[in-house]
Amino acid sequence: MHSLEIKDLHVSIGDKEIVKGLTLTIKTGEVHAIMGPNGTGKSTLSKAIAGHPDYTITSGDVLIDGKSILEMEPDERARAGVFLAFQYPSEIPGVTIANFLRAAQQARLAEGEELDATAYYKKLYSKMDMLKIDRKFTSRAVNEGFSGGEKKRCEILQMAMLEPIFSLMDETDSGLDIDALRIVADGVNAQRGEKLGVLLITHYQRLLDYIVPDYVHVMWDGRIVKSGDKSLALDLEARGYDWVKQELAAKA
Repeated sequence: MHSLEIKDLHVSIGDKEIVKGLTLTIKTGEVHAIMGPNGTGKSTLSKAIAGHPDYTITSGDVLIDGKSILEMEPDERARAGVFLAFQYPSEIPGVTIANFLRAAQQARLAEGEELDATAYYKKLYSKMDMLKIDRKFTSRAVNEGFSGGEKKRCEILQMAMLEPIFSLMDETDSGLDIDALRIVADGVNAQRGEKLGVLLITHYQRLLDYIVPDYVHVMWDGRIVKSGDKSLALDLEARGYDWVKQELAAKA
């Protein structure tokens, strides 16, 4: 079992502090959902963990199996087992999905070691079959002209190929219709298990109907202020966030 520990994390963009002392531990085999209104720092958290250069960690720590990853470059964090699925994946014209994924696999090998093409395509087609993705998909340029659902499916395929230890999914449900949502959820559920820990960031409870979390956390003003199981997400859907705000005010 592996662990991702976020310890009293503070993150800023420029001189504005967004994450204000967040602590959370995720273990492989677990799915944690973070919910909260816009502007509470959910996406900032995921990008800071992945090493996005626009986000500055001013204090606190992020550890994988007890080892800090904060001094690592983004590619080193990826090799250590961190994967970030973007809310708005970028287009890469002229680069096919097959070549993109092959380059990503090659980058994980030791210097001088070459990726075996036969083994690579065997793995790629196996993962595509698991995710019910047509094999013609790999000849398309990465995300170019893709629908929202196709872009997210491409992210899930990347996750399947790279086999991370911890996957940070930043509002993967954003802009998806019900059919696309089911496809993405099926892809995540197909990879669920004791070798993968998932941090699922979402606004909406509906995603959690398809990817049922082990834990639900409410993020408010840069911190986790409430935790529970899936029933907490149902409460938020029914009652909104005002009751959380009232509870916090009562404790203040």
